[in-house]
Amino acid sequence: MRVIVTRPQREAQRWVAGLAAAGHEALALPLIEVGPPADPAPVRQAWAKLGDCAAVMFVSANAADYFFASKPPISPVNIDVFATTTRAWATGPGTVAALRRAGLAAARIDAPPNDSGQFDSEALWQVVATQLQLGQRALIVRGDDEGAGHGAANGDSGNAGSAGAGRGRDWLATTLAAAGIRVEFVVAYQRQAPDWLAPQQALGAAAAQDGAVWLFSSSQAVANLRQLLPAQRWQQARAVATHPRIAEALRQVGFGQIQIARPALADLLASIESLA
Repeated sequence: MRVIVTRPQREAQRWVAGLAAAGHEALALPLIEVGPPADPAPVRQAWAKLGDCAAVMFVSANAADYFFASKPPISPVNIDVFATTTRAWATGPGTVAALRRAGLAAARIDAPPNDSGQFDSEALWQVVATQLQLGQRALIVRGDDEGAGHGAANGDSGNAGSAGAGRGRDWLATTLAAAGIRVEFVVAYQRQAPDWLAPQQALGAAAAQDGAVWLFSSSQAVANLRQLLPAQRWQQARAVATHPRIAEALRQVGFGQIQIARPALADLLASIESLA
């Protein structure tokens, strides 16, 4: 079966390889481009105050990668805050893997268990709900299309989480604030729609009606697809979404068949094959 992987180019290649190994014709057609933030100063400022944070929540693997890539030269006293005082929060195994690549010990990372029904903010909260105390500070590291404004701001509950939609991160920020936690945000990377040329447009239009299965792990990718192919009809299109919020975005676009699967290869394969 032909599968269209819509993740950013780097992440797409991993899924393409796994799907191809399972016998599918997998193609990368990224619907999101990722890059460093337009203004790196807020990330440097966040690093300078990191020792004051009881926890740092990373909305995605890209948030972790770009946050640690932006770490400025700092004194040895503060360089190991993640090893001593600050917890790192992740909503899923991809973000956990990024944090481990950055050098964080597994014992300092909190995330939903690998057998969790969903990898999102709600599942993360079940793990960390009793971890922080009144008046402590939590930092949420995000991309620039996932909320209003840039940089860090006390009490900014923003819009969006990464895996499903903005509501996930907004829900976590609201829940933390209700528990008396000071919530701040910082933009560590930017996401935008790609510029499709004629070959990408033709591939997208064909995959809307030829039986291919689209694979979505971001609501932003769904919005970008609508922007890139505004006149396309999607009633014949089939998709697998990695979160119910993404599935709802696909329904609003008009996709005819939608399955929901956890973002683990075995689960994705089962859902893809159920559409055969």
